[in-house]
Amino acid sequence: MTDRPSVCVFSPAPLLTITVERALDGRDELHLHPGGQGFWVARMIQALGGDVVLCGPFGGETGGVLRHLLEDAGIRIRAIDMPSANGAYVHDRRDGERRELWEAELDVLGRHELDELYTTTLAEGIGARVCVLTGTHLQEIVEADTYRRLASDLAANGTRVVADLSGPLLASALEGRLHLVKLSDEELAGGGWAAADTIETIRHGIEQLHEAGAANVVVSRADEGSIALLDGRWHEVRAPAMEIVDHRGAGDSMTAALAVATARDLDATETLRLAAAAGAVNVTRHGLGTGRADAIAQLAENVVVTTLAP
Repeated sequence: MTDRPSVCVFSPAPLLTITVERALDGRDELHLHPGGQGFWVARMIQALGGDVVLCGPFGGETGGVLRHLLEDAGIRIRAIDMPSANGAYVHDRRDGERRELWEAELDVLGRHELDELYTTTLAEGIGARVCVLTGTHLQEIVEADTYRRLASDLAANGTRVVADLSGPLLASALEGRLHLVKLSDEELAGGGWAAADTIETIRHGIEQLHEAGAANVVVSRADEGSIALLDGRWHEVRAPAMEIVDHRGAGDSMTAALAVATARDLDATETLRLAAAAGAVNVTRHGLGTGRADAIAQLAENVVVTTLAP
């Protein structure tokens, strides 16, 4: 490990996840884990050997539990104290499907807490090679302009900013200029960038994102692979079909791999292979943003990256 982390993760909404599972012997089990997009991205960065620091707000009983769980997971955190509690949800997966039983509402971050989170992320991001901007769980607890300012200030100090955002948060971050944007075809269409029913319409949407401020763009299409514009060249990516245990978290795993590849200065083909493999391995597991570096490296060798015509 280095003294300085290679990747910083902006995580405005860490969550406590509580899940009821059925064990192999038929008994019920209760599982407590950290959650939220920022954590899931950070966990995969760590699995891939990246040095990661997560910047986020923590408060209340749920925040106290989250801090301990993150420390147990070996992820370094820069915690901002806040008066309100972190979000949480309770899911029931005893029948194999995920069913939501309860979810806490999130409070909007106060001005003082937001300023502290911003400054902390800026300091850690400047010290890192890459900073990943992640969103919030369902609710926007920070104003969208925060993403524009953060992307702009980080880029001005030589940090390459990777964003896994959608909607107004993505639109704002693009104004600050981004090194790389990762989103799904559904998010591409939902954000009004372009229809996502063919490769050509997806390429049109990617061009719109590029013109809006994204130097590089990767659009995932579930089991149909990905379309990417990296270093000015177009690519189509296909990973081997895997049996899906839980499709959630594949996108976050791809984002983590893209951040690690950016920090390692991998070329476009290596970057896309690593990202596709990380997403594919994740869907074979129950945990979001999980996987093993050796399995991902092996699977990456079977990922096909095709260069498309301009």
